[in-house]
Amino acid sequence: MKPELLKIPTGPAHSFTVHRTDRPNINNRWHYHPEFELIHFHRGRGMQFIGDSIQRFSAGDVILVGANLPHYWHFDEELPAGMPYSTVIHFRADFWGDAFLSLPENIRLRQLMETAGRGLLLTRDTGERVAQWMEATHQAEGPARLIGLLQCLTAIIAAPEQERAELASPGFTATVSPVEEVRMNLIYAHIFRHFQDKIPLEEIASVAGMVPNSFCRYFRSRTGKTYTRFLIEVRVGYACKLLIEKNLSIKEVGYESGFHNFSCFHKYFRLVTGRSPLIYQREYARQCD
Repeated sequence: MKPELLKIPTGPAHSFTVHRTDRPNINNRWHYHPEFELIHFHRGRGMQFIGDSIQRFSAGDVILVGANLPHYWHFDEELPAGMPYSTVIHFRADFWGDAFLSLPENIRLRQLMETAGRGLLLTRDTGERVAQWMEATHQAEGPARLIGLLQCLTAIIAAPEQERAELASPGFTATVSPVEEVRMNLIYAHIFRHFQDKIPLEEIASVAGMVPNSFCRYFRSRTGKTYTRFLIEVRVGYACKLLIEKNLSIKEVGYESGFHNFSCFHKYFRLVTGRSPLIYQREYARQCD
């Protein structure tokens, strides 16, 4: 997949950026940048794309995205004005200077930088701890600002395995040439507008300006997924949202998510999530009790 190169400016008084976003889809496109991105979502939910990983995100999630790893967050809806949607830190691996990561004390920090190349979802106590340090970093100036970011990364390094999930698959590689960025963002936009309906292969191929056979090879070579699998995962992600938020029957959820055959909905939901729609709904309800 050919993402868009995003240029992230830093001010003259800072070596890395910390900012809050008050709009949900400010970077509503498939993009990448040489900076690492640490993001904490304060509110909202939607679909998350990191490398070849597709899953739901929601308020409270904390995610570390490695340098040049393509990513994209699509919020379900825009909420009333008020608190910001997210706090985001962008930093380059070498912003501390060339020698810093070579220090013997930083061997685990170097390892974290490599692991972040697949994206990391931070949960439970680790997610909360990192979010608190992100807040402190946002409020700080001078050396305290540098210490705050280092504390964020130190908390991630110390995270138990069950509180640090890798997102993109080990074999995912992205070609980051910007030549085809428009094509892939058109494909994404079309899928999000029409995933609840049938999207024939010929239709999505025409959006990309390709014939179906060429489109299939193109899409799979860049995402590691077939177009069909990608569309299924988008629909299942939306079904998860409906199962949690709406008072609909399982059949209604399947239909609203773009599955017009109940047995197919049940089959693909289990394939993607590892559980049936009903069990998924009940497990979520138990967690909220």
